[in-house]
Amino acid sequence: MSLWLLNQFSTFTLAAVVVGGTVLLAVAGTVLLRRRYPSVARGEHNDMVGVTLGMFGAIYGIILAFVIVTLWTQLESTQTIVASEATDAALIARDAAAFPAPVRARLDTAMSGYVHAVVEDQWPRMRAGDPSYGATESHLRAAFQALQEYDPKSRSEQVFYEEAVAHLNDVASQRRARITMARQELPPLLQALAFGGALVLVPLTFLYGLRKLRVQILFVASVAGLVGFSLLLVFVLDRPFSGDLSVSPAPYREGALARYWSR
Repeated sequence: MSLWLLNQFSTFTLAAVVVGGTVLLAVAGTVLLRRRYPSVARGEHNDMVGVTLGMFGAIYGIILAFVIVTLWTQLESTQTIVASEATDAALIARDAAAFPAPVRARLDTAMSGYVHAVVEDQWPRMRAGDPSYGATESHLRAAFQALQEYDPKSRSEQVFYEEAVAHLNDVASQRRARITMARQELPPLLQALAFGGALVLVPLTFLYGLRKLRVQILFVASVAGLVGFSLLLVFVLDRPFSGDLSVSPAPYREGALARYWSR
């Protein structure tokens, strides 16, 4: 469900629904509670509610901050993995220029097929939360086979051969890391803690009575807006390959790999 929402709606739309909905529900809850229990407006229990709200808010804030920082770090790590994989593929394409024409042609065909499969086949699968090794396996195997069957003759070819093998091993390693990141999501317990905590913190603000309704609405709406925006960040950052803030496949179309897309 979360993947479908991220891929079907813009971040702005999700923000309007999540943040706006949280604020509206909080304001409505405050107004209804004051009408049902007019004594709340007198603030008879503000001392106890204030202490409870402060303690719970501090603990919940630390938890949300930890979750958001972790997810943001995960997104940055995923971007680094994608950039590294594309860079290694581009270096293989450059190293292949030192090899005889038949070997160079085989490597070019394999790497061209690989980057096309990553962008056109694997990327949509990762956006949908269903990554697969099979989309690129045959192309990666063809690149390994081309290098395994080649015996460099000159010293120059030997140097570039060793570099190409090392970069190809790195591509295989980065591919595994990328697919692993595409499968990761926030553990259910942390999801329950992040979203369930909001269901406790926001209603607690209803109990903090203020004589003027407008002032209380402003107080409740501010807390609800902050909580809603934090939950929105958790929601959109949880899946690094889905939504508007997702990792882009652009590195596989740039630099030395651009010629594979101009054919």
